[in-house]
This record gives sequence, C-alpha cells and structure tokens, in this order.
Amino acid sequence: MEKIYEEALLFDFYGELLTDRQRQIYEEVVLDDYSLSEVAEEYGITRQGVHDMIRRCTASLNGYEKKLGLVKRFLDLKKKAAKIRDLTDNEEIRKIAGEILEEL
Repeated sequence: MEKIYEEALLFDFYGELLTDRQRQIYEEVVLDDYSLSEVAEEYGITRQGVHDMIRRCTASLNGYEKKLGLVKRFLDLKKKAAKIRDLTDNEEIRKIAGEILEEL
C-alpha cells in the first residue's frame, strides 16, 4: 500500500483518537504536505517538536490499527466487493457490488 494512502486511511479511521493539537499538526504535515518549519512557526514550537509529534502520532495510529484492524478489514471488504463485481455476469449483482464499492 502506498505510504500516503496508508497514512490517510489510518488518519481517517483513528484520527479522532488523537488530541486536537496532534490531529491538526499531523493533518497539516502528513496530509496537506506543509513543511515542518511552516507548522513549527504556526504553532510556536520547534521543527524537532513537530517531527517528534508526527512520529508519536504515527506510532499511535499504527498501534490502534494493530489492536483493532479496522483498515485491514476495510481493505479486505473493498477487495471482495470488487471481486464479486468483476466475476459476476448478473447485472443486478454487479450494480449492487458497485454501489458497495462507492460507499466504502
């Protein structure tokens, strides 16, 4: 899985478990691609402080995934729905599988 896609999924599933400040800083650096310097200046902390927070947040998000496995389940369901859609000749089943994929 691409690193940015994996980070985005982890954040989508578990980001609410971070503090508001952690969530904001993580989102700006990892998802919005702001530099450490830009974020450090905005929040009045050092670049090293931003870097350390990103590292801790990443470890927390990975820890949640290791314990709960929600991202893995999501990706497995998505893969199975795509397989159903691709293997069937029945248009109604294909349509339903496509709708499921859109919702996921």
